[in-house]
Amino acid sequence: MNRKYTVLAVMGLVLLQAGNVAAAGKDGVAAVINGKKISVADIEAAYNTNPAVKEKTSFDEFYDRTLDIFVDGEVVYQAAVDAKVTETPEYKVQLKALKEELARKIYLEKEVRAKVTDSAVRRLYNDYKDSFKGEKEIKAKHILVDSEDKAKEVIARLNKEGNFDKLAKEYSEEPAELGYFTKEMMVPEFSEAAFKLKKGQFTKQPVKTKFGYHVIMVEDIRDAKPQPLKLVERQLRSMLAQKTMGDVIKGLQDKATIVKYNAEGEEIKD
Repeated sequence: MNRKYTVLAVMGLVLLQAGNVAAAGKDGVAAVINGKKISVADIEAAYNTNPAVKEKTSFDEFYDRTLDIFVDGEVVYQAAVDAKVTETPEYKVQLKALKEELARKIYLEKEVRAKVTDSAVRRLYNDYKDSFKGEKEIKAKHILVDSEDKAKEVIARLNKEGNFDKLAKEYSEEPAELGYFTKEMMVPEFSEAAFKLKKGQFTKQPVKTKFGYHVIMVEDIRDAKPQPLKLVERQLRSMLAQKTMGDVIKGLQDKATIVKYNAEGEEIKD
């Protein structure tokens, strides 16, 4: 295992905002510690193996914020070698475990990349659209208060003044806007009252739930539609990746000869 990756894993990676730098080093060398070179390519390799990091920061920023981590890691590594840590039983046991974990990680990532393709995501999205069941959903806002009397006071003022947003700022214990939701997304008492209203109407009596007393106003009513691909693509890719890993492991288990024993040493029969 490349020790620089191990250092990153052990020490952690802290990414902060940074200005761009020219991440070229000196003739491709990022640093030299006691004669040992750390190359720009070493840092680039670490960057390329962190997709989540690549999404959030440029390589120049990554280089600027991790160069000292690589330097510190090399200093500690050299001290560990001088102290003969690499000859200890503890080192050998942990190195074996790290090698095995890295091999598993790379193997599964390779299998996932091969199967979680754009076309596979599109097929899953089409399945989602085909099986989507349209439901009525409403867009509403509410004023939440801690007593029935206060809710009645809000309703009386609404009947007289009609300015829901102004009263929400004055009375409500939480933000008024709830966005769009289907009936099952809210507690039953709330949904029962809200879905009886027409667009522009508000409840004429306080609605009691476990959260307090609500005055609800419906802003819009529509039929729910499938989310566009761009909004669900990441979730679909994650679902496919999880399924792929499960299928791969199951396939390997089916091909393998596996004998398991319980804590008493008796063979476990599936």
